Amino acid sequence: MGGGSFSAEPEGSRLDAYVLALSGQPRPKICFLPTASGDAAVYITKFYEAFGERAQAAHLGLFGRPRTDMAAVLTGQDIIYVGGGNTANMLAVWRVHGIDQILREAWERGVILTGVSAGMICWFEVGVTDSFGPLAALRDGLGFLPGSACPHYDGEKDRRPTYQQLVRAGFPAGYAADDGAALHFVDTRLEVCVASRPTAGVYRVGADGETITETVLPVRLLP
Repeated sequence: MGGGSFSAEPEGSRLDAYVLALSGQPRPKICFLPTASGDAAVYITKFYEAFGERAQAAHLGLFGRPRTDMAAVLTGQDIIYVGGGNTANMLAVWRVHGIDQILREAWERGVILTGVSAGMICWFEVGVTDSFGPLAALRDGLGFLPGSACPHYDGEKDRRPTYQQLVRAGFPAGYAADDGAALHFVDTRLEVCVASRPTAGVYRVGADGETITETVLPVRLLP
């Protein structure tokens, strides 16, 4: 998800409803990873408010004393939902605790992996982040999905030019998503793009020499 979700749309996120429906379960098991926000209490509360009545909601905190059954908790979910925040810090904390490997195991078992902003960037090889202050390259994503990613493509004025500049300078081609838009992958294949508002778009961004190519992808507007 390029932006949006329960924290920005408290009245009900269409993107979140789409993810829940993918599980095929009436009350899917969903676990929130709020690491990028430093396990912010307000963010966690908003998660439970959004999902507590329609799913078996839980969260996994990594600050303070982590629990010892993290692998069992995460691989036993129907959905793992990664929140926004500082992507670089999140990845560093995950690697200290082995969450990166646990997430790969969960993915290989068929657990749905999703997220917004940092929770979009993290699955790719590289991405555009504000983890270091100014927008810059993040070069050590999990690499479950090939190429690059940029969220908030229309939501922050510097995202589009920064991403295109990085691609022009040698960043691998990839995907950009506006706020309210999301990409649905099956394994590593892009299955469909969806959006919660009519103007939200998804783009394939690459370079032909010094020339940027930005291809608008078909997007299905969610009801």
